[in-house]
Amino acid sequence: MLVIATVTFFMMHLAPGGPFDLEKQPSKEIKARMEAHYGLDKPLWQQYLLQMKHLMMGDLGPSSKYPSRSVNEIIGDAFPVSMELGCEAMAVALFLGLLAGMLAALRQNTFLDHLPMSLAMLGLCVPTFVMGPLLISAFALHLDWCNAAGWYFARDRVLPALTLGAYYAAYIARLARGGLLEVLRQDFIRTARAKGAGETRILFRHTLRGGMLPVVSFLGPAIAGLLTGSFVVETIFGIPGLGRFFVTAAFNRDYCMIMGSVLFYAAFVIVMNLVVDIVLVWLNPKLRFD
Repeated sequence: MLVIATVTFFMMHLAPGGPFDLEKQPSKEIKARMEAHYGLDKPLWQQYLLQMKHLMMGDLGPSSKYPSRSVNEIIGDAFPVSMELGCEAMAVALFLGLLAGMLAALRQNTFLDHLPMSLAMLGLCVPTFVMGPLLISAFALHLDWCNAAGWYFARDRVLPALTLGAYYAAYIARLARGGLLEVLRQDFIRTARAKGAGETRILFRHTLRGGMLPVVSFLGPAIAGLLTGSFVVETIFGIPGLGRFFVTAAFNRDYCMIMGSVLFYAAFVIVMNLVVDIVLVWLNPKLRFD
């Protein structure tokens, strides 16, 4: 976290411009007072030490774009929206990906294998900033089943979740197919079939736990990708999540908002990777220490 904060700090200050350079230029006296209020008149090393001190105390600082609100307040209000979108997109990705992967593994080298994998390949090739407008055009403008933008009703969640989840559903489908096929070729699966176990029992009782290891390993980076990918989706669909604040903070050189968002997402990703590692050890006894 210290390395991330340090790199972010110096990258922000190496970029041209400042928080008060993009708007209508104030007088020199007013600009000097504003920079003094935010500590931007001090030498760079003093600004760095001062910001690290505040960060260690849990104070992310004030926002220069929203002077009446602190970065802590903005993140506290906006992150639940991004988290809800990420959870819904992950549910879509897991449902579509696992369904397609299991179907393809159980019907290898048949039409039910080639069709889901072809759709998965198509999902990998279409980025979210293309998928979003296509879904808006089809389901919002022409069919009028969903709203094109907003975050007020249940149907407002459908298109953003599909846009964000479809890309990761393709990854999950391919990983699930590969993992399940590897387990289905093991000797204990042949033994289960020889004893008369049905395909449904073999799949859910003997195969899923080992076959899902690649998918679980992928969930750590996938969750991080869902949250960072929500920047684009939130902008397309007008969702008031943290991603939009992060994008506007970069354009407005809102130093505290950039630093707070980066560190918050980094901490969240670290925690999720830890959770994924724990789940992997629970699923795979070979990873446990004696």
